[in-house]
Parts: sequence; structure tokens; C-alpha cells
Amino acid sequence: MQRKTFTRGLITVAALAASLAWPLASQAQALKLTLGHGAAPGNPRHEAAVKFAELVKAKTQGRIEVQVAHSAQLGDDAAMVTALRTGALDLSANSQGAVSAAVPEYAAYGMPFLFSTPAQAFKVLDGPLGQELAQKSADKGMIVLGYWDNGIRHMTNGKRPITRVEDMKGLKMRVPPDATLVDIMQALGADPQQIKFAELYVALQQGVVDGQENPLANIHASKLYEVQKHLALTSHQFQMTPFLMSKRSWERLPEADRKALQEAAAEATQLQRRMSVEVDEKLLAELKSKGVQVTTVDKAGFVKATEAIDDKWLATPIGPYLKKVIAAAR
Repeated sequence: MQRKTFTRGLITVAALAASLAWPLASQAQALKLTLGHGAAPGNPRHEAAVKFAELVKAKTQGRIEVQVAHSAQLGDDAAMVTALRTGALDLSANSQGAVSAAVPEYAAYGMPFLFSTPAQAFKVLDGPLGQELAQKSADKGMIVLGYWDNGIRHMTNGKRPITRVEDMKGLKMRVPPDATLVDIMQALGADPQQIKFAELYVALQQGVVDGQENPLANIHASKLYEVQKHLALTSHQFQMTPFLMSKRSWERLPEADRKALQEAAAEATQLQRRMSVEVDEKLLAELKSKGVQVTTVDKAGFVKATEAIDDKWLATPIGPYLKKVIAAAR
């Protein structure tokens, strides 16, 4: 009897230990992935990143948890691209210009006045040319999970209204690390200055630069309207936000988890694009209500001043790919 009681006791203890150990084992098996980006909370990029994290956790039954680091907490976009390629960072909703430093073909989508709407750009990106770009990205250590919308870009400054190309002359304009935007500013007679986005507000506030260019969502979410009172609706460039995963991180995942991430990314991509369109429709009125003076520009004059940029880039190594993008867009 004592032996049976002792045996039952061992079984009970073993069962209790197993029940206690199970949550710990499950927790130990959870894979933590980090997603970095440079946008502020409230920006469609951040909201879609948070949604992606929620979807991944649900689709993998908690096996994978994605931690989102916003507002350049992990460094600027260029630093995050380097981290992706080395495997130091798992995921990033990054900028077109920073990624083009590693995969030059991304610059093809930054030609001036190439796309009049994001929808037009996504017709190209969601087809064979987007697949080709994804393969080029994979060759450089980055897996494309989606092409997000970074909007049609406009210009702000703190000195004067802009309506004609002549109004751009001599303005010190901040640009991201993007060679196509440097070309655009120089062609318009402005002085491009590369400053990290996280440092832009202070640079504008202190007069280090006179102005900057960004989509309305970025201007609003980062409160640039507080230090810039002139907004010119130039629509000079479309930019995407490549949603990328480190190839090294990707290859560590089993097939089932890769599929779950792809499904989550597809849903987050559609959400991000939809939010971007909805945001643009209401932000202009909000910016006006905050005292921003809005002007339209002589678009024909701006197009003419920048038309040589296409030819310059067609003569570079990305020329064959750019030619296909231009043909698909126009």
C-alpha cells in the first residue's frame, strides 16, 4: 500500500511538473523577430507594422512574436538596410532611397513625375517588374514581403510660397539619402541637403535647412507643419516603402512559418495602402486648419525642368530595368 501510494505520488508530482513546464517550454520556443522603421506612431507605416505583428502571432499560434521599433529607434533607414543584410535586424518597412543603395533598381521608381497616383505605381509593382525587383533584392540578402505606399511627395518650406520653378532657386531643401531626389532638387535650382529624418524637425526649427519634401502623411505625423508654413503641392515623385525581411532570418524559418509571414504581410500591405489613400484625402484640410498656406505649382514648368533626369538614369547600369518601368508607367 505504501509503495502504491508512493508511486501515485511520483506520478502526481511528474504530472504537475510537466504542466508547469509546458508554458515555459512554449515560451522558450517562441521566436522573437524585430521590425524597425523610421515613421512615427499614427503614420500608416507604423499602424500596418503593428497589424503585421498581430497577424503573425495569431497565424503562428504564438510561435513567432514581432516587436515593432518605430521612429528610427534602431537607426536611420540606411543603417537598418545594412542590419537587414547582415542579419542583425529581422524586418524593416524601409525607404526606397535607402534600399536603392543596395539594390540600384529601386531608383527606377523615383523618376520625377513618373506616377501621378500610387495606384498607378502599384499596377507596375504588383506585376512582373515587381517580381524582378524582388529577385534582385533577394540576391542582396533581403526578402520582399510587400511594397507599401510612401505616398506622392510634396514640398514645404519656411521662407516663401512656391508656385513656379523660379521660387525654388537657392532654397536649402532637406532630402533623404536618395540620389534621384538630389537630382530633382538640383534640376529645380534648390540646394539639396541630406539630413536624417529623425533630425529633420530640429533642423527645420533651427534654420539649418529652409524646407523639405515628403508625403502628406509624414508631414502630418511628424508635426513638420509646426515649423513649416508653406506647402506646395508639387507631386514631384512617388515613393514606395519596401517591406523587407533579412534573408538570413527568413532561411531560419520552417516552411509553415514562412507561409504565415507571407499571408500576414499580404494583409498588412493592403491595409497600409488603403490607409495611405484615406489619410491623404483628409490631411490637406487638417494642415490648412493648422495655418499651413497651400499652393499649387506650374506643373508643366516643373516637369520641363526635370525632364533630363530620366536620360541621365537611363545611361546608368539600371537603364534596361528603368526603360521597362517607364514603358509600363507611361
